[in-house]
Amino acid sequence: MDYQSILILRLSAVGDVIRTLPAVKAIKTHFPSASITWIVEEPSKGLIESQPEIDEVILFPRQRWSEGLQSIKGWWRTIQEVWTFIQSLRRKKFDVAFDFHGILKSGLLSFLSGSRQRIGYERESSKEGNFLFSNKKVKLPTERISRFDKNFHLLKGIGLEVEPEGYPLFIPTEDRELVKAFFEQLFPPMKSPSIAIHPGTSPKTLYKRWLPDQYAQLADRLVRELKATVLFTWGPGELDWVKRIQKKMRESSVLALHTISLTQLGEVYRHCDLYIGGDTGPMHIASLVGIPVVAIYGPTDPVLNEPFGPHKKVIKNVGCNPCRDRSCKKLKCLEEITVDDVFNATREVLSITA
Repeated sequence: MDYQSILILRLSAVGDVIRTLPAVKAIKTHFPSASITWIVEEPSKGLIESQPEIDEVILFPRQRWSEGLQSIKGWWRTIQEVWTFIQSLRRKKFDVAFDFHGILKSGLLSFLSGSRQRIGYERESSKEGNFLFSNKKVKLPTERISRFDKNFHLLKGIGLEVEPEGYPLFIPTEDRELVKAFFEQLFPPMKSPSIAIHPGTSPKTLYKRWLPDQYAQLADRLVRELKATVLFTWGPGELDWVKRIQKKMRESSVLALHTISLTQLGEVYRHCDLYIGGDTGPMHIASLVGIPVVAIYGPTDPVLNEPFGPHKKVIKNVGCNPCRDRSCKKLKCLEEITVDDVFNATREVLSITA
């Protein structure tokens, strides 16, 4: 079919939005004249707006609406705003809606958009009755697959078979220039192999952080034994964590500049030969700019959450992982991963890509 107007639904979280990008870029590749509209929540809005394949980004103001429904005055104002939002969606006359999110609110948005075709996952692969709102339901393979592959499978709802390769993250010119200036002023300059390490995680996922002593020992070995330049990247609330690791090191390392967008962070990684870190959004950003990844997995699923491109997984099966117990204090799954494990994985990946 010749689709002219396409709706994308992946509202949050940032890591999941990142992992939806390659599938959406594939849609644009196959339907270059189509207009693609993406509904997303605030944290991912800037990233989606920076990608040239996306023609329009619509903010889904979940937090504001939730707060508005908590008072009588706010309730009426919110209902009016929701009604205006839906009417605006319907006027766009979408030919097809892809619901990559698979929950109640994304299903409702797909249905209320008035799209003629609503592509979603079948009952077993969606939540909260989402499948009820789709008129084309996609069945996933029985074996576990990554979220990247899951998103590509949804395209089969319109008969589109896509090989999950390519589709890199686009970096705006201003971000390239900013990061280029940072690297040009470094003294001594970066030398190969240059290895980016992102040891932090979001405050909600502290249970995925490998230990600072291990990161410090690893970085020292990378400098001494591989003659590498180690560069530490960091996000909001992670700077003290990174500086703590650097203080434990005996060798010198580089602290990356303060990046204010995921595309700036991606450009930092694009200047490096390898990325090392846990299961986080930055890991997926690194994989989408084309550098190999050494991924340290503790409690999270290494198949479901694997990077997009070439990578090596470091994981120890301790009997209770994968899990989603954010309150776990033992973290044996991370403590069992040694510096040798990660160092050997790094050396293996570098030898393959050399």
